[in-house]
Amino acid sequence: MPKDKADTQRFMKCILDDLRSMEHMMKHDWFENDTRRIGAEQEMVLIDKATFKPVMIAESILEKMSDSPWLESELAKFNLEITLTPQVFEGSCFSALENETLARLQKIALELDKHGAAALLTGILPTLRKSHMVLDNLMPKDRYYALMNAINAQLKGSAYELLIEGIDELKISHDSPILEAVNTSFQVHLQVAPDEFVQMYNIAQALAGPVMAIAANSPLVFGRRLWHETRIAMFQQSIDTRSSHAHLRERAQRVTFGTDWLQDSILDIYRDDLSRFRVLMSADNVEDSLAQIRAEKVPKLKALQVHNSTIYRWNRPCYGISENGKPHLRIENRVLPAGPTVIDEVANAALWLGLMMHFKQTYSDITRELGFDDVRDNFIKAARTGIDSTFTWMGDSKIGACELALKLVTMARSGLESQGVDDADITRYMDVIRARAEKHRNGARWLLRNYTTLRKNTDRDEALSIVTGTALKNQNQELPVHLWEDPTGEDLNQYRPINLTVEECMTTDLLTVQPDDIIDLVGEMMTWKKSRYILVEDEKSNLVGLVTHQQIVKVLMEKTDKEEISDVHVVDVMIKDPISISPETTVKAAMSIMKENYSNCLPVVNSNNELIGVITESDFLGISRRLLERVEQIGS
Repeated sequence: MPKDKADTQRFMKCILDDLRSMEHMMKHDWFENDTRRIGAEQEMVLIDKATFKPVMIAESILEKMSDSPWLESELAKFNLEITLTPQVFEGSCFSALENETLARLQKIALELDKHGAAALLTGILPTLRKSHMVLDNLMPKDRYYALMNAINAQLKGSAYELLIEGIDELKISHDSPILEAVNTSFQVHLQVAPDEFVQMYNIAQALAGPVMAIAANSPLVFGRRLWHETRIAMFQQSIDTRSSHAHLRERAQRVTFGTDWLQDSILDIYRDDLSRFRVLMSADNVEDSLAQIRAEKVPKLKALQVHNSTIYRWNRPCYGISENGKPHLRIENRVLPAGPTVIDEVANAALWLGLMMHFKQTYSDITRELGFDDVRDNFIKAARTGIDSTFTWMGDSKIGACELALKLVTMARSGLESQGVDDADITRYMDVIRARAEKHRNGARWLLRNYTTLRKNTDRDEALSIVTGTALKNQNQELPVHLWEDPTGEDLNQYRPINLTVEECMTTDLLTVQPDDIIDLVGEMMTWKKSRYILVEDEKSNLVGLVTHQQIVKVLMEKTDKEEISDVHVVDVMIKDPISISPETTVKAAMSIMKENYSNCLPVVNSNNELIGVITESDFLGISRRLLERVEQIGS
């Protein structure tokens, strides 16, 4: 974060100098344009192999593997990232990418195993809870603290507000942008020449929706079934510093798909970002890029790259320097989620990269074939409904995601062949995409279907744990997602509610009344809902009381006249300031509290006494029953 205004002004000048330096290098043909490379970055979530919940051990793993420069930290203590070796886009580049990814994951797995942990490839870890997303779980690095502080400094309102609607709804507020850390991706890079950047970037935008639809793998967040690729909404909303206004002024988001086609140069993206977004981060030891240019040396453009790293375009422009010392440009595809397996990820990358080359050869200007508004609409549709989407495509036609994917596989084959990719690689990865489309099954569909089925007979925590554990088993077998079976009896036996907290099994769909409600209404509500208790909250959702079935019976016995009953209000009979617990309370501790106080329910409140849930006797009985069933199944 800039230290003061003078620091901001100094850094802004460095960015402008970097832009001028890039313009000079482009004008005088400094950039590498005779080689096309691909690359990728693999993000992952670290989970406990017994509970399938996140473990905060990234710092320890990095320390133990300090001899592996390709392993890097991510925002949260439960994330890591692998940087993969750039490959020339030809021959067996994709199988090389897959093999290197597997080898590096295996090396990490050996270290994780010492902690009883594993790395899971998933767009959003199903077992993540909101309680995991706290600043204590931020990776302790200065740049991450600086980023959090810088984004918070831009916040217009009092909190970050998230509203995402799918089958379920997620409506929460949060006090920091660390919610961004729920997302894990498989980021793919394509090196392009400066004179083709505009054409290729626009193609990348056109392909974003259809490619994301077939690859979607992020439908579950905090136990809610949301978008098929909820990473898109979570990333956008988790760092959205804007507030609501009565007027219609448009304010740009730092996470963006873009607002129009690129027209003239990569420089237009950088200029637009610099015009719209304030500097969040600065850097020390920034070179004088113009002095480097005058000395005919290739500058690192560090200031420009730091600023670019705080603007989250789903197709991001990138600058780098190749091993031969020449500068190069890349398009980074940030659309693709991590997982479900490495072969799935590499298939997604091969599809996108093959299509990039096919469209380059087929369409000199994709903007004449598709309207940008349709392309952006396709992107949002793909994020919301994934493989179930219907897109607007060439000639204003409407086509389903799976039908379009089958057509795109043929096109991608052509593009890969034109690059001289080995036929064995092409067949291996395009067959994965084809099978997904034919079976109408990707990671998101598998997770949604199985979680929904499991929830009919299990609680939320158990269902989330089972789908996560089964995904890990399939990932370890390197089994592409179109071959995944539904969880079997063996998978159901994986659930181990070790150190289970109230948050993970409490009921959040609450039956409540307020103190001034008439007791007659409360009695009817209990009858309608077959409930033995009702919680009492004030206008600000703070817990103030509890009404039990016994209290209602007592009122009915004492007040025989109907008019007398109607004069009784909740505040007259409720248990005031009932015993409550926090969401972090363990289930074991909650059971003890309930037993000691002869209670059949415990309200759950946050640190501000806001009512957020309830856990009951029947919840505990359900957990116990299912555990006994597991023991019997294991014994038989």
